Amino acid sequence: MTHAELWERHKAVMPDWLALYYEEPIEIVKGSGRRVTDGEGNSYLDFFAGILTNAIGYDVAEISEAVREQLSSGIAHTSTVYLIRKQIELAEQIAKLSGIENAKVFFANSGTEANEAALLLATQNRRSNQVLAMRNSYHGRAFGTVAITGNRGWSASSLSPVNVQYVQGAYRYRSPFRDLPDADYIKVCVDDLRNVIETTTSGDVACLIAEPIQGVGGFASPPDGLYGAFKQVLDEYGILFISDEVQTGWGRTGDHFWGIQAHDVVPDAMTFAKGLGNGFAIGGLVARPDLMDSLSANSLSTFGGNPISTSAAKATIDYLLDNDLQANAAKRGAQLADGLRGIAEEFPELGDVRGKGLMLATEIIKPGDNSPDAASTAKLQQEAKNRGLLIGKGGLYGNVLRMAPPMTLTEEETTEALEILRDSFNTLR
Repeated sequence: MTHAELWERHKAVMPDWLALYYEEPIEIVKGSGRRVTDGEGNSYLDFFAGILTNAIGYDVAEISEAVREQLSSGIAHTSTVYLIRKQIELAEQIAKLSGIENAKVFFANSGTEANEAALLLATQNRRSNQVLAMRNSYHGRAFGTVAITGNRGWSASSLSPVNVQYVQGAYRYRSPFRDLPDADYIKVCVDDLRNVIETTTSGDVACLIAEPIQGVGGFASPPDGLYGAFKQVLDEYGILFISDEVQTGWGRTGDHFWGIQAHDVVPDAMTFAKGLGNGFAIGGLVARPDLMDSLSANSLSTFGGNPISTSAAKATIDYLLDNDLQANAAKRGAQLADGLRGIAEEFPELGDVRGKGLMLATEIIKPGDNSPDAASTAKLQQEAKNRGLLIGKGGLYGNVLRMAPPMTLTEEETTEALEILRDSFNTLR
């Protein structure tokens, strides 16, 4: 069956709002290392990794063996009404890695579920439905997480279970304060945070939730220290701080294991998902014990933290740590960032290079007025695919190319990708 035939079947039974990449969508059927093969036999270097999910890559023996061992027991599922050994072992490891004192962990199935759980805990703990979020943010596709998403392209409903106010600072490239030095930029954003609290809320706000680097928002990156400065203001009002680490966790940013560590602050809670399972569905929340235990009703997760997913996740973290993939993300990220900046010197359409480690993006603009150029962005993504490189897309205006390859990326593969990207930019001439 061709991709075109499969696409017709997809359109007949799947919702129209389920977005697909490329003029002619592809099916990925095989993978090894950092490379995948589609249903028509074409091979690609994968620089988006299932939206930052295949953190280690494809066909990793240690992870496959951990899953096979669990399957061989005959137990794929029991639910959280029973003890699950791998879940406990994984929770112990994440609690220790979190830096949160005496942390507790709850497992779900996705980043959306993790952020929903965080909202539930924060609003219950503070007895308030008021929430602060960042402009240009994205936290998931469910009712509560759509409500705290500050990006019109992903905000499907104005209805909301929470009262949300949005704060400046995360997306610097198009900020009115973009030309300020870092310290001054942080100061005006802190002043804005305080003003939002004092003028648009009743004061008893439940939490601020923020991505250290905005994922769907185009890997928008504030200066280091912004959220540390925010936390000082939040503490004055007793407002909880939740770091959404769904895309930034597990060493991907290179310099730190958690993205929020660049801001020299320990949050009250962190949410996680994506790369933890290297493709297996898992998400969760790690938090202060008083916050985690603040629910006054029973709860559970039927599939969250199941034996298969936690076995895969435990093997993934062990592999990440044993092979120091955080250091590799820093090295390969620096190589990739330098190469992208070199391309930017040749092509004025590349307006901004941003991100950290192996979480990098380029904002594509119309030279002269810096306006977003979504059409050229889509063309570049397609041209890269035609040359054997898969990259992501995002941003508030759909004009950002996102690159987040598996953290096992090699120097040679990075060079190969940069050559393809340069060739793709040449097609704009």
